[in-house]
Amino acid sequence: MWFYLAVLLVLYFFRRWYRERQTVENLTEKYVFITGCDSGFGNLLAKQLDMTGMRVLAGCYTQKGAEELEKVTSDRLKTTILDVTSTESVAAAAEWVKQCVGNKGLWGVVNNAGIATPMGPNDWLTKEDFMKILSVNLLGLVDVTLQMLSLVKRARGRVVNVASTMGRLAFFGGGYCPSKFGVEAFSDSLRREMLSFGVHVSIIEPGAFHTSISTTVEDSFKDLWTQLPSDIKVQYGQQYFENCHKQLVELLYSGSTNLNLVTDSIEHALTSCHPRTRYSPGWDAKFFYIPVSYLPTTVADYILTRGRPKRAQGI
Repeated sequence: MWFYLAVLLVLYFFRRWYRERQTVENLTEKYVFITGCDSGFGNLLAKQLDMTGMRVLAGCYTQKGAEELEKVTSDRLKTTILDVTSTESVAAAAEWVKQCVGNKGLWGVVNNAGIATPMGPNDWLTKEDFMKILSVNLLGLVDVTLQMLSLVKRARGRVVNVASTMGRLAFFGGGYCPSKFGVEAFSDSLRREMLSFGVHVSIIEPGAFHTSISTTVEDSFKDLWTQLPSDIKVQYGQQYFENCHKQLVELLYSGSTNLNLVTDSIEHALTSCHPRTRYSPGWDAKFFYIPVSYLPTTVADYILTRGRPKRAQGI
């Protein structure tokens, strides 16, 4: 019995490997729009796809980011300034993309733009702190997708949304995890709706990666503590903050520096004839965060909380 099961597993993975090696034709004629190209995954992806010959349309938050990207890429790559929290900015970018692609339509939209701060225990935060992240990571992603969707339908192309393992397992407080859970839900519903239009929707769920966001998160955590009301500080205690900050730094800076694991997943989602529904780049994603997300709640809670610092007035 076990022998036949092993054979079936081998045949399954061989079939998947063979199907996923098949790539889309005429990639050099296809347009891809990417958000968040100033740095990190978006910046690397724009360069990577440009090197393959695809026609990259890069949305950058700053003029400086756009100019620096243009300096190191080919004339095929074009940039525009994009603030995903502004409907006017997104609409202007959509009109610009429409003029660039013409009747060909837009082969791919990669929603990569995102922020992670402010991040901390939920009772350190305000509604505005949550909205700051949700407006970029979730509402901005939805706005960009809806504004570009008619162009993607025309090309029967791809939508690739960058979520996170934190969209499967809420590991810390703040708006980041809720925003990524929202990305997962939006992507799932959109995928089912777009099937009849020939549009594929893929979700990227990276584990921990060391990017420029790491420094931002660390600094934001320190600022958050200094601004807390005195009664909240007493409840948590200085020792809690110091231990929590130490753990946060270890987590942030232990992340993989190989950002290609993420960009290769996105490229596959755009170029394979048979893209996956979900990609989980990073060993921690595959062997810790995703598996733990399937465990019973009490077991997952124990695993995630057993090593956390103790609060001064906690039980």
